[in-house]
Amino acid sequence: MASVTFEGVTKSYGDGPPAVDGLDLGIADGEFMVLVGPSGCGKTTALRMVAGLEDITDGLVRIGDRVVNDLTPKRRDIAMVFQSYALYPHLSVRDNIAFPLKIAKVSKGEIRGRVDEAARILDLQPYLKRKPRSLSGGQRQRVAMGRAIVRQPAVFLMDEPLSNLDAKLRVQMRADIKKIQGNLGVTAIYVTHDQVEAMTMGDRVAVMRKGELQQVAPPQELYDRPVNLFVAGFIGSPAMNMLEARVEKRDGGVAVVLGDAHLDLHEHSWLAAHEGRSVVLGIRPEDLEDAAIAGRDDGARLRGRVELREALGSEVLVHFTVPARQAVTEDMRELAEDVGDDRVVGQLAGGEQPTSAVLVGRFSPRTRVVEGDTVDVAVDRRALHFFDPETGLAIRGV
Repeated sequence: MASVTFEGVTKSYGDGPPAVDGLDLGIADGEFMVLVGPSGCGKTTALRMVAGLEDITDGLVRIGDRVVNDLTPKRRDIAMVFQSYALYPHLSVRDNIAFPLKIAKVSKGEIRGRVDEAARILDLQPYLKRKPRSLSGGQRQRVAMGRAIVRQPAVFLMDEPLSNLDAKLRVQMRADIKKIQGNLGVTAIYVTHDQVEAMTMGDRVAVMRKGELQQVAPPQELYDRPVNLFVAGFIGSPAMNMLEARVEKRDGGVAVVLGDAHLDLHEHSWLAAHEGRSVVLGIRPEDLEDAAIAGRDDGARLRGRVELREALGSEVLVHFTVPARQAVTEDMRELAEDVGDDRVVGQLAGGEQPTSAVLVGRFSPRTRVVEGDTVDVAVDRRALHFFDPETGLAIRGV
């Protein structure tokens, strides 16, 4: 097994901006690292540079103690699992898994032993004689993983391997891949556009944007302490609510003014140093609750009109309008483009910005609100996030 290190790694194509720009990232031996970000952020390019499928414009890539910039893929001791299964349709499952070992001229006895072990790990023993066309999508992906496992590489590289599977199967395969990687103890770099995959699978997650690393941290730290607006908006589903706000001193304390509403922030007295300053206020959906059942009465309330109720059994997602402005920044535009939200894109393009914003709250299933209701929403002030609208950087107390 081996660590992987990016040292100032850059990949440029012609005169355009770099696909990857000065990437510094260390991945420990046996770690499961996830690279995540919107389309075009450079995550797949970074993975392909480790694999030797892309030349490195500048910087160094190390696998263990070796600089591998000029090594062929074959000499890097890696195995890659792609989005497409790339199985040979005329070969059995056993022969598909064994194929790289036959090419490497490994003895027949060792090939049989390695294939049998991979099949055991991946629960493929009943299917070894079948052809790929008779397998489900999940089974085919496990065969592709088996082909990587038998090589006993120092590093697994996985490029969106679950994107062709249906939602239920993706959930199962996430758990399977994580378990297999942990049992093997092999270093893994996993690329995905799906931040749920990133959060559930990674020991650490590296968020990329326009070729640059934004933040690398364990999943919960990314969620609880995003370093900037981009990370805050990308990590989380539903996404964090973002509002324009202004910091004011009120009644001997500090508050944020949100259009016609305001929130007193006793827990954030440090914000007094930012009096008169515009900020972006971030509120996670789970930190908004129907005040009628919130179980607390600390005065932190927003009043809104319910536009949509989505009952999910264990929770209810409530979309409600408040008299405040949605934060509109370049970070927000990029995130909106990634998910196809034309409202924010249009506002940045010069469209008239509405004086109300739609927030999403993750309410208890006990809520009785329906579309058209006016609802008082309790805000968990302890969990609020604040960002500089100019730089996008998080604002925190000491």
